[in-house]
Amino acid sequence: MPDQHTDPRLERPWQDPALAPGARIAALVERMTLSEKAAQLVGLWVGASANGAGVAPHQHDMGENIDLDEQLSRGLGQLTRAFGTAPVDAAEGAASLARAQRHIADGNRFGIPAMVHEECLAGFTAWGATAYPVPLSWGATFDPALVQRMAFRIGEQMRALGVHQGLAPVLDVTRDPRWGRTEETIGEDPYLVGTIGTAYVRGLESAGIVATLKHFAGYSASRGARNLAGVAMGPREFADVILPPFEMAVREGGVRSVMHSYAEVDGVPAAADEGLLTGLLRETWDFDGTVVADYFGIAFLKLLHGIAATWGDAARLALRAGVDVELPSPKTYAAPLVDEVESGRLDELWVDIALERVLRQKLELGLLEPDWSPLPAGWDEADAAVGAPVRGRVDLDPPADRALARELAESAVVLLRNDGTLPLDGTGRIAVLGPSADAGILHLGCYSFPSHVGVHHPELPLGIALPSVLDALAAEFPCAVLDRVAGCTIDGSEGDGSPDGAAPDGGIADAVAAARAADVAILVLGDRAGLFGEGTSGEGCDAESLRLPGAQAELLEAVLHTGTPTVLVLIAGRPYALGSAPQRAGAIVQTFFPGEEGGPAISGVLSGRVNPSGRLPVSIPRRPEAPPFTYLLPALSYPSQVSNVDPTPAYLFGSGLGYSAFSWSELTIDGSPAAETVPVATDGAVTVAATVRNTGERDGVEVVQLYLHDPVASVVRPVQRLVSYARVPLAAGASARVEFRVPADAASFTGVEGTGLGAERIVEPGELELRLGASASEIRLTARVHLTGPVRRLDHRRRLHCEVRVH
Repeated sequence: MPDQHTDPRLERPWQDPALAPGARIAALVERMTLSEKAAQLVGLWVGASANGAGVAPHQHDMGENIDLDEQLSRGLGQLTRAFGTAPVDAAEGAASLARAQRHIADGNRFGIPAMVHEECLAGFTAWGATAYPVPLSWGATFDPALVQRMAFRIGEQMRALGVHQGLAPVLDVTRDPRWGRTEETIGEDPYLVGTIGTAYVRGLESAGIVATLKHFAGYSASRGARNLAGVAMGPREFADVILPPFEMAVREGGVRSVMHSYAEVDGVPAAADEGLLTGLLRETWDFDGTVVADYFGIAFLKLLHGIAATWGDAARLALRAGVDVELPSPKTYAAPLVDEVESGRLDELWVDIALERVLRQKLELGLLEPDWSPLPAGWDEADAAVGAPVRGRVDLDPPADRALARELAESAVVLLRNDGTLPLDGTGRIAVLGPSADAGILHLGCYSFPSHVGVHHPELPLGIALPSVLDALAAEFPCAVLDRVAGCTIDGSEGDGSPDGAAPDGGIADAVAAARAADVAILVLGDRAGLFGEGTSGEGCDAESLRLPGAQAELLEAVLHTGTPTVLVLIAGRPYALGSAPQRAGAIVQTFFPGEEGGPAISGVLSGRVNPSGRLPVSIPRRPEAPPFTYLLPALSYPSQVSNVDPTPAYLFGSGLGYSAFSWSELTIDGSPAAETVPVATDGAVTVAATVRNTGERDGVEVVQLYLHDPVASVVRPVQRLVSYARVPLAAGASARVEFRVPADAASFTGVEGTGLGAERIVEPGELELRLGASASEIRLTARVHLTGPVRRLDHRRRLHCEVRVH
């Protein structure tokens, strides 16, 4: 028998690996005071600056005068953004974090360290880390496997430095691209968002990082596309468009955390919505991880939403709704929460429920093990000592990761128009115009470290190489003469005060002159990512219309008017109306903040070194003042005789060209030629197949998209919606048979009776069309089926995917 006076397992049974996890957690909970319990339910943003500079509104309004030693004596749930608050060398940051974790563990009675979370939307948000393309570019790849590889590498970097949780992916479905955070979304289709987002979750989780789904739910559908504005949406749209990506990631991704949305839907803020966070997420979908607050989201119940009179009211509402952890720092889950319990207004059981989830996660991460160490693998205590010479020991942007960033950027470039101007031969005189051509930082989204934090530290280098489009063109076309004229700034704010918002190195007239003198013009337009009004795209940078920012629309038309063959390149965070370019430009190349390797990816497409294969994850509007449009709308949202407003976009979801040509033929249904309508039971499945052949002279990729059209249903349905897709690489002259095994479940939707969260979906008998297309506007082949039998009712266990085979 162990000596009861010396065996630490008896003194600290929560550290005994021989005990069941539930017993270890129970041993902790029963020994904790209420204040110690509450301390495990909060984060602490120790890196937040004291001078008012920050990365978020209310960052300092929410600050408390925290006695750090007193806080740590009770324990701490999470450390907020140890790497993403200020520039720090990766190795020195890891050493500092290890010291902090030792201090935290030694400071409380139970020896429990904190979880450490960090942003990782388009790469680890740390100084010197690889800056990958933004999620809208992930959607453009239509390649979940590639996104999963990226997420795994992001997770490996974070885990190696002591980070446990990543605040990504964003699974909001784009509803109005004027919203500033459109760049953070994956696209306007819930199936695309779900499959790409779930792949990201798998990659991050397989590296040992707790992935966090956000923002649950409805955030992207705010009125007027204004950040944090309320959401007016019916229960069917919410169930059939907003929720499916989250459901897929919970069911299939192994995700361990969810972040509530800032949004209020029909008057109920997500942070206080028990039906959403507990009824649907936990009781229906069986999610057993943690729910964390979006930054200050619980306090916003009082400060912004006005449904709580006190901080204690806000804490009580959120905890009972199902929010386990308050981020980024203690505000409501500290003394106000303790007071709610001690006053009898809140049963301590609610605290224990959240605490058990938090401790279970810490146990899974190894933070309760007796041999836990805060040191990175291969380090010893001397490496983490103050002043240890570790600077430069960790490379967060190695060549392999840059190569992966370039692969993703190249796969995400969307060629929308080409009259034969591309690829360029790389000779003669090329005018390189536009405000986005010569600054690599313009390739990054608002949650990249240089854009998110680095802009507040102009005295420091960016930490990573960011070749601009101009740099890349010079390398790509060494025999060409490049004439550089900006024409205008991004938004006119940095010009010389002239009406056209002229940039210091030349205005619109100078750009026109350069274009007239050139053999070809490359016009590079787009956004500058920023936060809360400091950019033209990003969180808090919403747009009044989809007109190109500043004087860029005028610059575009002036250059097109010269008659010089013009290649329009967009580097943006949202889709914009492109004026007369869809009719007059020689070529249009669309990218969405393509990351640190965006310049070489774009130049590779222009030279033909890269055969573009990206497809639009969002539709491109025809006019800037057109009503918000996504392809996922019913017939009356398209042109009709009952409205004089034509919302037809210039380019619909899924569009994209390459330098290869493809033929589609030999459509079959269940192996037979698709000449007639085929009956399929409402609980059955059908196989639709076609042959795709590369008829061009180059190897290329075709993205085969399967849309479902339900012409008659008991509720109004979208004209069509994506239910599957396949990215098919083909050598020149080669062909492949592409098969989709489509379950009847793919036709399900929320019916007339489905008005609550988690309501049943139904499959109705009747005619369906299964449309194989190169985009939502380019349907190549159509198979007709007739669902037979009774109306079938489905719950969340329905089949979410078609089986896809390419052979």
